[in-house]
Amino acid sequence: MAHPVVEKASSKSGVTRDRLLLAAAELMHASGGGSVSTRAICERAGVQAPTLYHHFGSKQGLLDAVVNYGFTQYVEARNEERPGGGGDDPVARIRHGWDDHVRFGLEHPSFYVLLYGQIQQGVPCTLTGQAEAMLLELLTRVARAGGLRVDPAEAAQEIAAANVGVTLSLIARPGATADAPMSRRVRDALLRDLIDESHLTGEDRPLDEGGQAGTDAAPGIGTLAVALSTALASEPSSALSDGEAILLREWLDRLGGMS
Repeated sequence: MAHPVVEKASSKSGVTRDRLLLAAAELMHASGGGSVSTRAICERAGVQAPTLYHHFGSKQGLLDAVVNYGFTQYVEARNEERPGGGGDDPVARIRHGWDDHVRFGLEHPSFYVLLYGQIQQGVPCTLTGQAEAMLLELLTRVARAGGLRVDPAEAAQEIAAANVGVTLSLIARPGATADAPMSRRVRDALLRDLIDESHLTGEDRPLDEGGQAGTDAAPGIGTLAVALSTALASEPSSALSDGEAILLREWLDRLGGMS
């Protein structure tokens, strides 16, 4: 199966940057997960190595850009097939995002392994960073509604790490599918550990099987602390001095550990 970036970029191959993207995508697809040399990419694109470094900084920067572009196209296509992707319910959108991530990896295993299987220590993965940013936005909403047991940034890192781990594991299993029981169990167990959906209200509360919102429940001290800490991070209070704000955040961090 052709990678989406190969199909999408071909119409723009006259631009130097896009020629490099297309050349790298075609070579990565043909390699079946093997390494692709800078020289081969440049020869295919008809440019010299300094041109690649000018546009992408390094060969890894180019490869990250290829996979990132392809994954973005894939997500957009999935959103067209399934408008809303969970509607305005942040928890449902996180679940759908998890499944889309796994599906992308299984449909394009050589690209996925090339990106996540050859990471460098201390060098953040561009695609993982973008996934965490999207998760952070959704989890911040959950936290402010009183439904998150840990800091949103920590929760985003944990979900992204688990999502990648499950995908790599499934790629190694012949015949695995995106709706594999293991993926669902890990996803749901992790979200149950991080999110208390009974504390969500209004548009942020998921509906039950009968289409009704669940019953209200009194949030615990930990989730309330996370909610207040998250709100203060985005809307600092002018009523507190800098020292008071630091002290309050320390107290909230301690209380947040009681979730």
